[in-house]
Amino acid sequence: MSENQQYKINGLKIDPVVFTSKFRCNCRGECCNYGVYTDFAEHQHIMSLKDELIPLMDETQTRDFRQWFEEPEEDPDFQSGIAVGTEIHQGKCVFLDKQGLCVIQKNSMLRGRHKWADKPLYCILFPFTIFEGSLTIDDEHIERLSSCNREGGETYIMDFCNEELIHFLGEEGYKQLTEYRQEYLSKTGK
Repeated sequence: MSENQQYKINGLKIDPVVFTSKFRCNCRGECCNYGVYTDFAEHQHIMSLKDELIPLMDETQTRDFRQWFEEPEEDPDFQSGIAVGTEIHQGKCVFLDKQGLCVIQKNSMLRGRHKWADKPLYCILFPFTIFEGSLTIDDEHIERLSSCNREGGETYIMDFCNEELIHFLGEEGYKQLTEYRQEYLSKTGK
């Protein structure tokens, strides 16, 4: 690959910062406090689960499903071209319970589905994000968190979040990503 050639997997550009960023996280679910943007199809799917989700919610959450999401907005980084943000209730995402657990993920597991079967992609991917057609690091969000950061990080984000990347890119896509990283690191000496 030439210096100017872009890394791509499944048509998605890969920002080389993905290869070199380190990360440290003492996870307390804090990244969920700010809510997340969902694709319109994910929003519709979550709404179809409302009768399963409401009984799992505790007193810190709103069971009024009409208060779960913001108004849809156009965003080309989402498959449908439409993003719908989750609302914040009592200082956290409406789907986050008082123990810091996501009721969407909890529901999937209780029903025997994969833990991320119903969860929005951007929830699964964090600390990665897709911005302007590239897989990159969500620096802006990380900087707001006290339990996660890049400064003083001990582990490469790619290694720390390999399960999430495999889920998103598939086994072959992840293998290609690791090959790109090896190539990039040997070329740049980082």
